[in-house]
Amino acid sequence: MTQQADKPAGTPIVVSVRGEANLEADPELCEFAVTVTARDRDHRTALEQLTRRNKELLDQVKADYGDALEKLETGRFGVYPEWRSRKSDKVGPYQGSVRVRIVVKDFAVLGEMVTKLADGEGRAVDGPYWSLRRDSEVYQRARTEAVSEALRRGHEYAEAVGSTLVELLELADTGMSGGSAAHPQGRAVYAMAASAPGGAAYDGPPALDLEPVRQTVYAAVEARFSATQPAKL
Repeated sequence: MTQQADKPAGTPIVVSVRGEANLEADPELCEFAVTVTARDRDHRTALEQLTRRNKELLDQVKADYGDALEKLETGRFGVYPEWRSRKSDKVGPYQGSVRVRIVVKDFAVLGEMVTKLADGEGRAVDGPYWSLRRDSEVYQRARTEAVSEALRRGHEYAEAVGSTLVELLELADTGMSGGSAAHPQGRAVYAMAASAPGGAAYDGPPALDLEPVRQTVYAAVEARFSATQPAKL
């Protein structure tokens, strides 16, 4: 609490406080990425192979899990030669890759979805990354609780010296952050597709058991109140 000195009796004082809130909530979205790759000695063949595998992935996601999706986006794409050595201008096989970003809102299908997509030829999966929506009501609750905490502290400081809050002079948002408590972006799991050993029939992998990472949201405000002159000084 701050008090302006050498003021006549009855002159309001200023009480400055900080209110904070730290909430935990279940994530609302889960993001992971599938990178589709292709490799061949012929540039055209590598490109056609990559195009086919990318289409197979997108068709599979839309057909099997369309209702569970929040977003499906194509990201980085590239096709390039493998140089045999730095001292030679000879070109080796060509390789290419396409990265597809998948954001899921229905966690009930997530474990099955990840393993099935990773099981495709020439695919690599990384994720999951858990998060809240940008407009999640959790952020609003954190802000509201931070303001309530500032108001409570203001009253407590004023009452401690026999003063009373009069009016709010200023309320400033000092920042907000979100993420999981232990890992800001959640946990990472990497999976590479592989063929069944010995060419045996492959029925597909079991669904991956994924445990959502709780998200932590922190909010803080600074408030300034005018108050009556203390009665205990």
